[in-house]
Amino acid sequence: MYFAALLARTEDGWEASDTELDDVETLSDLTELAREASDDDTVIVFIEQEDAWFGIVRIEGEEDPRIYVSDGAAAARSSYGEILTREILGDDVDALVDELESLDLDGTEDGEPLDGDADDDDDEGTGVAAEAVPAAPVGDRLILADLGMSAADLLALDSDALAEIADALGAAEVLEAVR
Repeated sequence: MYFAALLARTEDGWEASDTELDDVETLSDLTELAREASDDDTVIVFIEQEDAWFGIVRIEGEEDPRIYVSDGAAAARSSYGEILTREILGDDVDALVDELESLDLDGTEDGEPLDGDADDDDDEGTGVAAEAVPAAPVGDRLILADLGMSAADLLALDSDALAEIADALGAAEVLEAVR
């Protein structure tokens, strides 16, 4: 389950709206959606998947979007997170995403035994993708620094991260209204 919201900075403060990502297949689609939702210069897109990971996309006018993802490996396993991690890590992530998609949700490859019968020296299930897409924050850690959240504060977030970010930005009430 995803939660997605747009925060737009206006002359009167922040305005929030929840958003549907059904038609989003690329970062360009997401950027266009954000630009259409607000004529303002700064738009922050929040995407969260059930406390597994969150992503922030910052759009400033016609500039390229800036992106931060809290957990690259977790995000790369999901459709919207894959869009963000692909942009951050580059086109070489295609092979990594294919590898991740071959994994079952329990972390084993299709057909691999679940009961530990596999040889201990066998590296299956911990393939290249797990090593190449870090299970750590990826992207622009300074994405919100000028808005009141330092890189250290962003990296320290754990649960309910979007609420803490919105609070630091002075937008907690407007975000909570759309949640």
